[in-house]
Amino acid sequence: MTNHDSASEITNAEHLKRWRLILGKYAEEHLNQNQFNSTDKQISQSLDYLYQHEYRRRGLLTEKEGQEKSQAGGKESSIYNTVNWLNQSRKLFPQSTFERMQSQAIERYGLQEILNDPKAVRSLEPNINSLRLLMNLRGKLNNEMHSAIKDVCQKVVDEILQKIRSHFIRAITGKKNRFNRSQIKINQNFDWRATIKTNLKHYDQVKQRITIEKAIFNSRSNRQLAWDIILCVDQSGSMDSSIIYSAVCASIIAKLPAVNLKLFVFDTQIVDLTHLAHDPVEVLMTVQLGGGTDIAKALDYAEQRITNPLRTVLVLISDFCEGGALNHLYNTVARINSERVKMLGLAALDENAEPVYDTQISQQLVNRGMHVAALTPEHFANWLAEVMQ
Repeated sequence: MTNHDSASEITNAEHLKRWRLILGKYAEEHLNQNQFNSTDKQISQSLDYLYQHEYRRRGLLTEKEGQEKSQAGGKESSIYNTVNWLNQSRKLFPQSTFERMQSQAIERYGLQEILNDPKAVRSLEPNINSLRLLMNLRGKLNNEMHSAIKDVCQKVVDEILQKIRSHFIRAITGKKNRFNRSQIKINQNFDWRATIKTNLKHYDQVKQRITIEKAIFNSRSNRQLAWDIILCVDQSGSMDSSIIYSAVCASIIAKLPAVNLKLFVFDTQIVDLTHLAHDPVEVLMTVQLGGGTDIAKALDYAEQRITNPLRTVLVLISDFCEGGALNHLYNTVARINSERVKMLGLAALDENAEPVYDTQISQQLVNRGMHVAALTPEHFANWLAEVMQ
């Protein structure tokens, strides 16, 4: 046998193994698992546990199969439950694959025991998708379930804070002061014009480039006059991802100097969460996703809390799908704009950070003085800082 033939056999064996995993137990007769090692068998078991629900949906789990399963029960390496499946699958698959399987288990196949078992909840991969699923739970939670969901929420919030806190604070706490130089070398403070001017004497005519011996960084001046920031967050059903980021951003803003934050969420009713704004976990455990949307009512509420229009930024975070009278909404935005309040409309983002919002209504709001954009939290921080210059 040549090396080429040997390589072909290995490739074919690997292909057969992959097809066996894809097709599941129903391919066992034609694609047996004699070539499976212990890891392959665990992967097969994990996939079968999840995707047997697809067969059931299509009516393929017959009484005969149930009997065969009973007879073959002694061959299984272990008896699965939801927690075992979550823990083992996390080890067997890449993170992106596992997260997709986890979402399908709940959203597509309705494995609600994941959401009813505190141990299973704590076994979920702590990410935006799992938190979105948990936030959509309905009904009263017992203390143990509430604690389990809160644990997952805390992990997700901590991860987001770690990613965006420093950038958010740098962006908002002060503008660049080009008259003072800084010893703190932060990319955001780099002054390329001054750096080039200072290092022109080091120009290499042969290599035709400047050698940078001294980089110039601007300091940042703290603002003395306080700003009022009002966050109005739509909590209708499509807003789950945006609410998570809004709660985290609110917690950062609430701790900034010279900033007074007001936070409330709304659907057709309004809940003022200003007293919880410093704690994003408590905010997320309080919101109730769903219901209609009355943006005009929320903006009326915000307008009543404006005390210094020229130093107020009103941020509406919504998909702009108004359920109330559009004329009421348009008139309210026009009136607030006439008071010279700075209004920002932040469009909802889905789990893939893609904008999801009503473009026609948002355009009408733009026509009446609101600035609208679809931005990630980092870009929102920069935008907010520019508005507060």
